[in-house]
Amino acid sequence: MYKGKRVAVVVPAYNEQAFIAQAVETIPDFVDRIYAVNDASTDRTLEIISSIASQNGKITVVNRETRGGVGAAILSGHKRALLDNIDVMAVMAGDGQMDPSILHKILDAVVEGKADYAKGDRLSIPQHKKPMSAWRTLGNFLLTHLTRIASGYWHISDPQDGYTAISAETLRKLDRDRICEGFAFENDILVKLNMLGARVVDVPHPAIYRGQPSKIKYPRFIVLTSWLLLRRFIWRTWVKHVRKNSVKTSEGVKDA
Repeated sequence: MYKGKRVAVVVPAYNEQAFIAQAVETIPDFVDRIYAVNDASTDRTLEIISSIASQNGKITVVNRETRGGVGAAILSGHKRALLDNIDVMAVMAGDGQMDPSILHKILDAVVEGKADYAKGDRLSIPQHKKPMSAWRTLGNFLLTHLTRIASGYWHISDPQDGYTAISAETLRKLDRDRICEGFAFENDILVKLNMLGARVVDVPHPAIYRGQPSKIKYPRFIVLTSWLLLRRFIWRTWVKHVRKNSVKTSEGVKDA
């Protein structure tokens, strides 16, 4: 346990045979459970994590036979964690880009009850984003501002950072069937968290890349995610402000 809470790490992986072993084996010992989620990889990812799991009782292998995207893989891990009565779930990608030595920093605000959701931030401190390519930097800059508008969380930065932690209580309140299951998962969940009034914090940390090419095609991703965020902004505004005010007005008329 970590500070009196049962903590788990969900590790989504698609074709990560070169990095998955390191990603799983370097997770700190204070973690109670590790859910290694194979998202229908076509390489040796499943074979590798299954071998590691056979020697480590903390690891549960979740095998998706049909590829659903990183969001779908994360949600599969979250589902298993809820069944196991885990208190706080973190996410560390299977590509080894998330520093395990700072996991406690991602967890602390949620474990200590100061936040419902914590996420990494590689943009707020200039030297932290130096390893990023120009496309990554531009994409993250644009999507930061669009996600702020769509979600209503004006203080957040770097919404594409998938190093996160969420409380089980908050996760249970989310309509998990209606969250984007692709690369825009992190953006969409922020909108849904705002609808719950969840407390969200950023945790600054350096970007880490190990030479692996990004699976994201940034021009297409930016366009598609921007369109999703526009729809989510309209939906959030309608539900949280327009419809709510309409209900209040109707109730006032009835009372009068």
